[in-house]
Formats: sequence, structure tokens, C-alpha cells
Amino acid sequence: MNTTFSCVGCGKCCTDHHVPLTLAEARMWANDGGQVIVLVEGFLANGLGLPAQQREHAERRSAKVASGTSQAHVAITFAAYNAGRCRNLDDDNLCRIYERRPLVCRIYPMEINPHIPLNPSIKECPPESWEKGPDLIIGGELVDHELAALIQRSRQADRDDIRTKDAICAALGIRTTALKGDGFTAYLPDMGTFAAALDQVTQQPLASAGGDWQFHVSGDDIARQVLASGAEVTTATPLDYTFISLRAA
Repeated sequence: MNTTFSCVGCGKCCTDHHVPLTLAEARMWANDGGQVIVLVEGFLANGLGLPAQQREHAERRSAKVASGTSQAHVAITFAAYNAGRCRNLDDDNLCRIYERRPLVCRIYPMEINPHIPLNPSIKECPPESWEKGPDLIIGGELVDHELAALIQRSRQADRDDIRTKDAICAALGIRTTALKGDGFTAYLPDMGTFAAALDQVTQQPLASAGGDWQFHVSGDDIARQVLASGAEVTTATPLDYTFISLRAA
């Protein structure tokens, strides 16, 4: 498969998309007055919630945590909250922070997850974006070496940051996850509190985050499977987070 790509400046990728951030980028986003959304999904040590072929990648970017009598893994994403147009997009669809834009923005339209191939048909870029421009993929292989390096850097940041993200979540009282494939739990923390927790955790030796995680699931059938695995399930109405079900997607 050969793919070319050239950005036409439509701004669609900068609208209604929460952009994953590294820890440093999350602090920058908060410092600039933006909102960070915390998205959490997890799976059980016995593989519940995770296709076998994705296990290695998922484990490398997840924190090992306790849930009930079971071991679980949680993947925590700090993302720029963009409901509508990105706050840094000007009237001409140009990025006001282009030189310091997040890593994921630099990588677009490529995917970070190695198990998700680039599919132009599901991208919001107009057809002309894919009709001309430099070669992106030739024979199924990414040929832009700089872009490939950025993707590896993003994946490594996911791995390097996960324990710190878990500790920040503990400081914020975030201890409820969704089951991978079933949904996400989404938190919109107060940004002053978020920034203070991030600074506190990153400026001192990292200790065990502590505190068991619990699962919020979409239905009784999923709950039974999680409970049978020894993990904890919450049935309380969410007060500080939203459950985003993937069943309705």
C-alpha cells in the first residue's frame, strides 16, 4: 500500500479531538490555561478486556495495580480537552503554538498504536489531503524516518510516564477505571489542583501510588466477568467522572 499525504489546513483534526499529552506537555497545557482530561481504561491480569495480540503493547504502557484480590493494568491518558475548536487554533486555522505543539499533533495523521493501521477513510482530512504530497507509506512501510522517530518517542513517553500518572491520579483521588474495550472513565480535574499534583509527584522520588482501583462497567454481564476475576466493581453513580461506553460507539 502506498500513501501520500499533505495537510491542506482544514482544521478538522484540531476540532473535537482530545490530544494525548506527555507529562511535560500536560504541565504546559495547564500553564497556558487549558483543560486536561484524564481518560482511564484497564484490563485484568488474566487477559479480560484485552485481545491476546495486543497484550505486549498494552502492558508496556500500563501500570500494574491492585483491584480486589486481582492484579490489573491501567492505561492513563492525559489529553488536551478540545470540545470544539482547539483553543490554539486561530481564525485562519493556523496553530498559535506550532513550534511547541504536542508530540501527537506532530505525528498526525499516523497512529501511535502499532495494532491500528493508518486508514485514510476514517480520517477527517478531505480527499485532496491524500491525493498529492510527499510519500508517507510505501509498500505498507512508513518511509518518513523523522515521523517514525516521533512515533517511537511517543510510545516511549507512554511507558516512562505511566507510574507517575498513576501517582498523580492517586493524589487526585482518581481510582475508577473502565474495562478496555468496554469504555473509558473520563475526569476533568480542577487545573490548579491537577498542576499542583503533577508538580508534587514529579519533584520527589516516586513512591508506590497506593490505593486499589475499581472498575466501572457498562452492564451486568461485564460486571459478572470482572467480579469472577476477583476485581472490584463499583455500582455507585459517578460523581467526579463520566463513563464513556464503547458499546454505543
